[in-house]
Amino acid sequence: MTVYGNFPGSRPRRLRTTPAMRRMVAETRLDPANLILPAFVREGITAPVAISAMPGVQQHTLDTLRKAAVDAVSAGVSGIMLFGVPADENKDARGTAGTDPDGILQVGLRAVREEVGDDLVVMSDLCLDEYTDHGHCGVLTADGRVDNDATLERYAEMAQVQADAGAHVVGPSGMMDGQVGVIRDALDQTGHEDVAILAYTAKYSSAFYGPFREAVGSSLKGDRKTYQQDPANARESLRELALDLDEGADMVMVKPAGPYLDILAKVADSVDVPVAAYQISGEYAMIEAAAEKGWIDRDAAIMESLTGIRRAGAQMILTYWATEVAERLRHS
Repeated sequence: MTVYGNFPGSRPRRLRTTPAMRRMVAETRLDPANLILPAFVREGITAPVAISAMPGVQQHTLDTLRKAAVDAVSAGVSGIMLFGVPADENKDARGTAGTDPDGILQVGLRAVREEVGDDLVVMSDLCLDEYTDHGHCGVLTADGRVDNDATLERYAEMAQVQADAGAHVVGPSGMMDGQVGVIRDALDQTGHEDVAILAYTAKYSSAFYGPFREAVGSSLKGDRKTYQQDPANARESLRELALDLDEGADMVMVKPAGPYLDILAKVADSVDVPVAAYQISGEYAMIEAAAEKGWIDRDAAIMESLTGIRRAGAQMILTYWATEVAERLRHS
């Protein structure tokens, strides 16, 4: 054997020798407190309904939603983001079920707050798409375009009823220009100064939303490319970020997470507010499908994907595996 002095003098492998060593020097750590559970509550069902494209995820009844919230608290999850799924007959062009105090999302918010109080940060999706018969995130003009400013008026109403129902945080996801400012004003003017806004700052028009549309019973025909961001654009997300912060966003989010880690890193490096990322339905479905085929190690792939999102700068991660992963982290 030929020896070349003390070459190599630097041996990074020394810090990878054992699981204990790797754990000690890990630069990125996942904690249950980093996780937020998205959950769907559906009107008019007496038993939970499985979502075929998202194995293990379901549309909840009020009772199973309450249990999901309790389980999340027990696992150490920080928050739950609720999405309402109204009956088809209650959808209309203006999404009035979304601003009805007795609409399914508001009923779900009250149920979760009654069950867990302040032990879980209760968040609400603030958007019209689940409640409109056309499936878009806003009010349409006569020629079928989404009317930005008319939609803002509806968002202001939604913010008030969601806050009245008990939301700690509202998450405006429609990507309307000016939405954060209008919602902040609406909350402040109705005595909800303490309700925070998690801005969907960079929400891209993504092919990975497919399974979600089954989850919320979407009526969408066409696409949302005129208001969600173009996947080709990066600098645009920083412009959206500056606007959201100027309008009063308390937290900001990038969605989807995995395909946009570069955007997430840019956002995280640019702000001094908490940053979230949403590991969306398609990201979930791909891992579950590949694991079901035996092509990947499911648990390892889940943890690697979440660690990557955390490493890119997300302090909070919305993921359908939140409770499962939190339990695993607590016992690891």
